[in-house]
Parts: sequence; structure tokens; C-alpha cells
Amino acid sequence: MKKIAICNQKGGVGKTATAVNITAGLSLAEKNVLLIDIDPQANSTSGLGIDYKTLDKSIYDCLYEPSLVRGITLKTKWPRVSVLPSTTDLAGAEIELVDEADREEKLKKVLSLIGFEYDFGIIDCPPSLGLLTVNALVACDSVIIPIQCEYYALEGLEKLLKTLKAIKNDLNKNLVIEGILLTMYDARLNLAKDVVEDIQTHFPDVVFKTVIPRSVRVAESPSHGKSAIHYNIISAGAQAYLSLTRELLNHA
Repeated sequence: MKKIAICNQKGGVGKTATAVNITAGLSLAEKNVLLIDIDPQANSTSGLGIDYKTLDKSIYDCLYEPSLVRGITLKTKWPRVSVLPSTTDLAGAEIELVDEADREEKLKKVLSLIGFEYDFGIIDCPPSLGLLTVNALVACDSVIIPIQCEYYALEGLEKLLKTLKAIKNDLNKNLVIEGILLTMYDARLNLAKDVVEDIQTHFPDVVFKTVIPRSVRVAESPSHGKSAIHYNIISAGAQAYLSLTRELLNHA
């Protein structure tokens, strides 16, 4: 299983939309995909139609008892798409895990038990650089960094890159950046065009060619418990995520 973390410590950059839609796109390419929700907000769990409020157990329990993982992983109504769901219980893990041995490697142990059953694991991280995100970065092979096309886009990126470098040096020597993904692009704004140019100049080798536009369908789809691709495949947002999926498969 190739494991890709979707990571940015800033909220509201399209992280969950990216995780859910890459999962959907890869499944349409006939890949078996596991969406791993390690964000206590559980948005990607509900974004694939699972009501996390009704769950007895979640990824939270797996972090303490990895052998539970197979029973907790849920199939969705779409072929080839499974979810390792989150619940709000997970918020406590940031504090509880601090004194645990191998606290940064809990998720890695969990995924090692089921990795052979899937082609891809997509990890939706919380909007912080806390212990849950560190677990995702230690467990994954590569990282996609979604960045909103706005004035402060590059702010915070430096900090994230520093964190990635530290984790690569100390905890996961195989970690690579899969790509920086520009999201919420509004072609009407000169500023958005400037940001795209700026980031493409700064990071020419790691920016995805695909740019995700602002899209009503992408914004609406979670309320229907669907990815934008399943909700309205001909929408601009869904088509952009399909294009991103193709780029990703060409990387592999």
C-alpha cells in the first residue's frame, strides 16, 4: 500500500476535500483505497457518508490496540473504497499519547497490519503539527500539501517544510513530498494568478500541474456524504480532482 498524507497545519485549505476526492478518483482507476481519517473533526469520515456519531469504535481505539483495525475499518457504498473512521474521541489522543513509548509510530503499526489489502492509503491529517499529524508523517510514504491560492499561502509552508525535514531526518527517512497542490483557485482574481506563479517559481519541481478551482460542487458534496466526483462528476472541481488522480498515478 502506498500511503499518502494530506497535510497542512492551516485549516480551510481543501485538505479533506482533497483526501476524499483522491480516494474516489483512485477507486475509479480500479485501485483499492483506504481513507485513513486521523483528524478529530472526522470530516472525511462523514464526507464519505459515515455518521461518526453512531460509531462505537474508531481509529482512536486502533492507536492503543492495533489488532482491532480490521474490525473497525468500514466498507463504503462505493466499490474499492474503505474508511478507517475518526470520531471526536481522537482529540484526547494528542495529550494521552505523550507519555507512551513509540508515541510517533502508533499509526504506522496499525497500518502495517492491513497494508497488503489496499493499493493506496490516503491519510487526512488534522490542521496542526501535533502528535496525530506526526503519526501520519511517520506512517506515510509521501505527502501532498494543499495550499489555498491566497495572499498568505507561503506563510506556514516554511514551518511545515521544516517539520517534514525533521521527521525525515529522525523518524521516516523515506518520506518524500508527493507534491504541493494549489486549491480554491479563482481565475477572476489577479492575486490568485500571482500566487500560482509565485509558488510555481519557488517550487518548480514539486507543484502539481493540476490546480483545483473554487467549486460550488466541491463545497456542497460533503453535506450529501459524497466526494465531488461521486456527487457531480462533470463539475469543474470533480474534473480537476480526476486530473490530479491521473498525475498521481503517473508519479507512482
